[in-house]
Amino acid sequence: MAINSVGVVGAGQMGNGIAHVFALAGYDVLISDISQDALDNAVTLIDKNLERQASRGKISEDDRKAAMGRIKTTLNLADLGQTDLIIEAATERETVKQAIFEDLLPHLKPNTILTSNTSSISITRLASRTDRPEKFMGFHFMNPVPVMQLVELIRGIATDDETYQTLLDVVERIGKTAASAEDFPAFIVNRILMPMINEAVYTLYEGVGNVQSIDSAMKLGTNHPMGPLELADFIGLDTCLAIMNVLHEGLADTKYRPCPLLTKYVEAGWLGRKTGRGFYDYRGETPVPTR
Repeated sequence: MAINSVGVVGAGQMGNGIAHVFALAGYDVLISDISQDALDNAVTLIDKNLERQASRGKISEDDRKAAMGRIKTTLNLADLGQTDLIIEAATERETVKQAIFEDLLPHLKPNTILTSNTSSISITRLASRTDRPEKFMGFHFMNPVPVMQLVELIRGIATDDETYQTLLDVVERIGKTAASAEDFPAFIVNRILMPMINEAVYTLYEGVGNVQSIDSAMKLGTNHPMGPLELADFIGLDTCLAIMNVLHEGLADTKYRPCPLLTKYVEAGWLGRKTGRGFYDYRGETPVPTR
């Protein structure tokens, strides 16, 4: 299966990063979103990030120009139907993702591969709502996409070998490394990472340590580049909570129960960096712990 063109659903943080790496690797990329502002912002950000790579000598100026020339945008989701590979990178809500795939179905080419960048939702379940479960996979990129080397490839129960091999080749072409995961809640990375973050929130909730001491302990004591609470703010506390709920509901084990303090922060709208407040307050010159 030859992949030459890629459709990206969603122009947010993950979507624009995915578009960036695919355009740089030589694919024609079409980004779709419901907001023209989001599309315009995505193109501006991709250009800025490519310029940064060029200024550091990681890519040439010709590479940058060529990559930007391969990126197009559309407000019409149906336009993505003529691409060879579609990567859904919308919000982490199953109903939203299902609606996107249902809207795409009438417009797809027979051989178009469908994928989701979901960090936790069942690939088998998403695939079952389409007309091509054998050509459906989880294609989970890490944030920020241009920097992080890993891509989790998740096969649904119906995914065929040709689709899997095709995506393995795609991952290699974009210069990333694939980790193959079975289709169980949160796959590999978030199955391990999110309970650690949730335990850090419990450690805060129970008064074992404050925000600064917890993050310092993990950075200096275990050599993590970022503390778990700082990382949670970077990911988005709403996303962390959504993944913990998927783990808790999908595996029915109390060890995955989301910490009440994490729920409280999300209810307050303190979702981390993207809202200006989370476990740290980002509204000043330097982040200040909120507890």
